[in-house]
Amino acid sequence: MSDTIECIGFDADDTLWHNERFFKLTQERFAELLAPHTDAPDLDAALMAAERRNLGHYGFGIKGFVLSMIETALDVTDRRVPGHVIADLIAAGQDMLQHPIDLLPHAAEAVAAAKSRGPVLLITKGDLLHQERKLAQSGLGEMFDGVEIVSDKQAHVYTRIFAPFGGASVGMMIGNSMKSDVRPMIDAGGFGVYVPHDLEWGFESAEAPEGHPRYAELSDLGALPDFLNEVR
Repeated sequence: MSDTIECIGFDADDTLWHNERFFKLTQERFAELLAPHTDAPDLDAALMAAERRNLGHYGFGIKGFVLSMIETALDVTDRRVPGHVIADLIAAGQDMLQHPIDLLPHAAEAVAAAKSRGPVLLITKGDLLHQERKLAQSGLGEMFDGVEIVSDKQAHVYTRIFAPFGGASVGMMIGNSMKSDVRPMIDAGGFGVYVPHDLEWGFESAEAPEGHPRYAELSDLGALPDFLNEVR
């Protein structure tokens, strides 16, 4: 990359701290709770379909996930799901909201390395209160020059966010989602850096823009300081 980078943005969930693993564990609990009450062949697919339908209503985050679990439980049991199962699903969601933050390796060092270059932003989507709580508990909050919690990540969103910092063309977005962090930032004219996570929500899957001059992939955040040293 030969262009100057003046502002760097980070995704939060599964880029700086663990998130998807809690969804996976709760989804396994969902299947266990529903197993005695339905013979539906693919509960995961039914839940994913409900999540997709409901994104426009609830947005991203745990609250929408819990409502989608309840809706799916009602659908696959023809409304015969016992009340105690619904209560257990609600309790599982509350446990997710209260789970302590567990930073990914090298997260703090990566943000510090980015901050040595200029302004650093946190750009994440999801429930406002929950994301604010996670940031506060992460210990990273004071390192960011700006925090944006958005309903979705599209090119025009990145254009708006990076405008006060010289524009997306001199901005870089780092994240674990090809669909939300990398491709729309590149579409906005900026640099997209993909840092894969072991777990990926199906909704966030997208093709990598291989060969694009403003795309890079790092094995983990530990590789970011050296990578930034190669970028002007």
